[in-house]
Amino acid sequence: MQFFDTHAHIGLIYDDPVEQLRVLLQAKSAGVSRIISINNSLHEFKKEYNILKSKKGVYHAVGVGPSEVNTPGSDWIKTIEESVSLPNVVAIGETGLDYYKQYGDKRRQIELFITQLELAQSHNLPVIIHNREAGKDIFDILKDRIPSKGAIFHCYSEDAAYAQMCLDAGLNVYFSFAGNLTYKNARNLHETVFKVPLDRMLIETESPFMIPTEFREKKRTMPAMLPSTAKFLAEMLEMELEPLADQLWKNSCKIFGLPE
Repeated sequence: MQFFDTHAHIGLIYDDPVEQLRVLLQAKSAGVSRIISINNSLHEFKKEYNILKSKKGVYHAVGVGPSEVNTPGSDWIKTIEESVSLPNVVAIGETGLDYYKQYGDKRRQIELFITQLELAQSHNLPVIIHNREAGKDIFDILKDRIPSKGAIFHCYSEDAAYAQMCLDAGLNVYFSFAGNLTYKNARNLHETVFKVPLDRMLIETESPFMIPTEFREKKRTMPAMLPSTAKFLAEMLEMELEPLADQLWKNSCKIFGLPE
């Protein structure tokens, strides 16, 4: 049985390469065979990529998040276009909209998001979406601009009705659940699980954030904790863990264009 962590900020867990290697070894021991490394900042992407590029089972996404709306760099598009040609870069992201922290102005956030959707389309890649209190605008944009390879709502935070709306619109979207799925008060996520088809589900750690309830005494989330979220999801769905893990693995490989 193997697990696929579709979203981990390895560079935010530790910035020391030796500690990062320890994180990856612990993940492997826990059955987490593949991880999508999310750049913490486009300015740091090359550094993080070079540290992890030789590590088996680690793949990469590159993009500009909403927090960088004011500081993406003058040649950020060129940086992304050069980066997507590197080995094991499999997605654009994370990108999206964040109206909670009000990074820059909405217009600029939207411009950055749309440009990256276009980059994903032109480079035949899926996009990883950050959505915080911006669901309506993201949905309206995706209706016309979703890349043909699809999109992932990472650390899904909307409700079941929103997921159903996306599915009813025929959007090629996947819904990725993080450790907050295990929280007792996460009713919106618990209800969503029963609306989303099994073949559109993913799981992630969002390391070092969203610590699963089982590890609540820890200071940071690690990819090795991913099976805890998978077990919780299996219990919710009244499934055995192994067939659920197999399906989640297949879904992850499909959206990122990787062999099973």
